[in-house]
Amino acid sequence: MNDIILNIGVQDFISKNISADTMSILLKKPVFEGVSQKELVDQIEAKKKSRDKLPTWFASSNIYYPNKLNIEQTSSESTAEYKAQIVRGKTLVDLTGGFGVDSYFFSKKMASVFHCEINLELSEIAAHNFKVLGQNNIKCLPEDGITFIKESTQNFDWIYVDPSRRNDKKGKVFLLEDCLPNLPEHLPLIFERTQHILVKTSPLLDIKKGVEELEFVKEVHVVAINNEVKELLFILEKGYNGSIGIKTINLLPNRTDTFNFKLEEEQNTAIDFGEPSAYLYEPNAAILKSGGFKSVAKTYNLKKLHPHSHLYSSNRIVDFPGRIFIIEKTLPYSKKSIKSMAVPKANITTRNFPISVAELRKKHKIKDGGNRYLFFTTDINDNLIFLLCKKI
Repeated sequence: MNDIILNIGVQDFISKNISADTMSILLKKPVFEGVSQKELVDQIEAKKKSRDKLPTWFASSNIYYPNKLNIEQTSSESTAEYKAQIVRGKTLVDLTGGFGVDSYFFSKKMASVFHCEINLELSEIAAHNFKVLGQNNIKCLPEDGITFIKESTQNFDWIYVDPSRRNDKKGKVFLLEDCLPNLPEHLPLIFERTQHILVKTSPLLDIKKGVEELEFVKEVHVVAINNEVKELLFILEKGYNGSIGIKTINLLPNRTDTFNFKLEEEQNTAIDFGEPSAYLYEPNAAILKSGGFKSVAKTYNLKKLHPHSHLYSSNRIVDFPGRIFIIEKTLPYSKKSIKSMAVPKANITTRNFPISVAELRKKHKIKDGGNRYLFFTTDINDNLIFLLCKKI
């Protein structure tokens, strides 16, 4: 950590050049003694990535940024604030603290937070920024989190872990056993220090696989921002052996859509299937990731078009956590039927359909955009169909 970067002149330069061509800055002679052009560019690029993702940090003076990769890997403020709503109590250990966004929001709910980060420089950066942001109840420990709890004699209300998904041997990974630390291997040790563990994983992880790898899973939260899944959160409670609750959260600019169900109920629920009727429903990304395909149909009294299509329909409109469309026409899929629609421009979605969106556009000469929507799917009788829709 180069303290000269925190000088007023350097900070002013970074702020004024936030939209500048960083390559041109990189090629110039050093502007400040003791600060390389690469260090300036690293600060500018990392701060730029924080504009939307970390507005609190971006808007604060004298923030020190790590390299942009750390910014890309850290939680956004939206998801960190959501995680902070889950925990209760006085003490929390963040085993893999990183840049410290999660620790910062946890510290607003907990009396004391321990931020463990094995990278000395990143630990120093986090400690500096916590001080700038006025959060004085976070203790930064420049050491491995597993080592810290192994040597500690203290019990904690919560332990949070976001395993690194970069493995020196395998590159970028998402299976828990390949991440660092290897969480399934260290769970017995962690449970010696707490009753409650909050685990953040890659959105690519299969939820059922995560449940199998972990112990005492009580809840799984699927967190999306603007219909893009960002995180899976596993809540573990020592000794828990009841049904597993699945919570889906889609954080939108003006509201939050939620849908909850029980994992075992999803497996045993019976639902109705049927042909498309007046309205079409497409669940948001969090629900699709959660696998709650039958639960959402039962809750909203909808008919599913096909066991594998994950599209729903009804004759009446309902308040639904996803996109809703008026179905104008339903036709069997063929070149002739598409031509009869005379739709040169449309938004195309495929669900359980053998041809990709790109191939459909090329084959039928349909440009992207406009206010018409085409859904290509398979119906309950295994026929390929398409639906011409208008969004509500």
